[in-house]
Amino acid sequence: MSRLEAKKPPLFISEPLTKDTVSQSLSLLNGILKSCYGPAGRLKQLHNGVGGYVCTTSQSSAIFSRLSVSHPVLRVLTASVQNHISRVSDCGLFTAILCCTMIENFKSLNIATCTVIKISKHLLGLCMDYLKSEACGCRVSVDFSSLETLLCLVRSVLRSKPACMLNKPEVDHLTALIVKAFLFTVPCHVETSAGLGKCVIVPVKGRRVVDSTVLPGLLIETPEIQLAKPLTVKRSCSNVIKMALFCVSMSGDLFSAEEGTITVHHGISLEKSELNRLLNVGKQLVNDEVGLVVCQKVIHPSLKQYLEKNHIMAVDRAGLSVMEPLSRMTGSKPIASVHLLSPSCYGSLKDVRIESFASKRFVHLIPNDAVVCSLILCNRNETAWDELKRACETAEHVLQLTIKEPLALLGGGCTETHLASYVRHKSCSLPTSSFKDLDCSRTQYQLVADGFCRSLESVACSLNHDDGEILTDMVYGHCWFVPSGFPSVSNWSDLVSKCGCGINGNTENLNWRLLQGQFGSPIIQGCPKEPSGKVADFLTLDCFAAKCSGLQVALETANMILDLSYVIEDQN
Repeated sequence: MSRLEAKKPPLFISEPLTKDTVSQSLSLLNGILKSCYGPAGRLKQLHNGVGGYVCTTSQSSAIFSRLSVSHPVLRVLTASVQNHISRVSDCGLFTAILCCTMIENFKSLNIATCTVIKISKHLLGLCMDYLKSEACGCRVSVDFSSLETLLCLVRSVLRSKPACMLNKPEVDHLTALIVKAFLFTVPCHVETSAGLGKCVIVPVKGRRVVDSTVLPGLLIETPEIQLAKPLTVKRSCSNVIKMALFCVSMSGDLFSAEEGTITVHHGISLEKSELNRLLNVGKQLVNDEVGLVVCQKVIHPSLKQYLEKNHIMAVDRAGLSVMEPLSRMTGSKPIASVHLLSPSCYGSLKDVRIESFASKRFVHLIPNDAVVCSLILCNRNETAWDELKRACETAEHVLQLTIKEPLALLGGGCTETHLASYVRHKSCSLPTSSFKDLDCSRTQYQLVADGFCRSLESVACSLNHDDGEILTDMVYGHCWFVPSGFPSVSNWSDLVSKCGCGINGNTENLNWRLLQGQFGSPIIQGCPKEPSGKVADFLTLDCFAAKCSGLQVALETANMILDLSYVIEDQN
């Protein structure tokens, strides 16, 4: 078929970062993300142009999955941050804000892009080496024999999500539940191929948050179960409940016309033949001493009745989401055909109970070893529940990452300002040979280092949404927030009591410096000290793996965008 229109040539855009539209879009995106950052972040409502579901959130995972960006440069940035979120779940806003700010700060320097990239990579190396060294003053070790640090990590995640609408008792209640649920998923007996179990979130909307609870095992919602009816489940000779798990329909459906044609002899009923086949499966289950049958899809009513008469509990319409955790919890192998039934596919359970929660009824499957648990999660309305579910999943992932690398970073902006203080100190004491290796001058290095440090400090400043002053001390390099309404000439020692992370108190002469409005010239600073205080019960902590990943992703993405010479767009 011939074309109705001539094919248009591709559009070449040279030096995209010099265009006003890109700079304005980048600045706008940065402003939106900064306004969401931290416990006092402002909420955003995201919806499409024709109505439908409205998402109220301040979480990066929800924002980036629903935010539509048109410019290729911004699409590179958002794709990079989304990839970071998919891997580590946390620190998405930190990564995006740091990336946008680095692009803006580095772009304003009158230094060749290739030189900026080389120097910034060297600065990143300094930061990563410091964060991974024993001398690092902004990280804490996580001791799994004590729950203090784990509780701090989870509490910090929940407090940073204002759309969950949680008060302090609710945060404390959920924090304890999430840590308890995580500990359920850690296997008691470690083997060579041991892995973490799974926490399944069960939704209950319209109830109080403090009604949430966690149970070992798995809950399957079964509206048709009658609470008054006594539960009798057959047990095998070893006093366990043998279970069969079917991932195929047991409804007696006939063949679909799309699967081909079949020849039926006169007087033969396909429906009856299929039902007899299902009842034969039921007889085999009875003979094999199976006590529970769970089917992902539908079980024929006649087969269900036959199983119940023989004291076999039948649960159908379980859904795809429970198949993997149920298989793992019981050791059963999903049976994909009613024609091939092998006893080796059966699993086992310790007990089966009926639970009632709010207006819902559940079958509670209790395993021999609880590596799978169910978190019954409650919140007042659907919007707050959706946000809370995302927060709980993030917190669980943070704990999973922490068990692999038992470290945490100080939160509340303190890691950012501490790192900035460290980089400023190191950049002033770098030997001349380093500048030769990087093919740059000392002045160029210090200008890029200052832009790098200002970017880190800008992320810390984004935590403040109430126009108060933000300070850093010249001893520990931590971040301090002054309440709004006080003039800049105040005696800061009288206005602050704890740093952003909560580890340092105002107990000594700390030599304050304002962060906002003092980004004009490089600052000479000594090496920041390690905090003398021990880990407090209510310390604000960030996930070590997520923040380190965010720092690397932010800089690498910023460098890639700064290095763009052309954008080529297909106009057809």
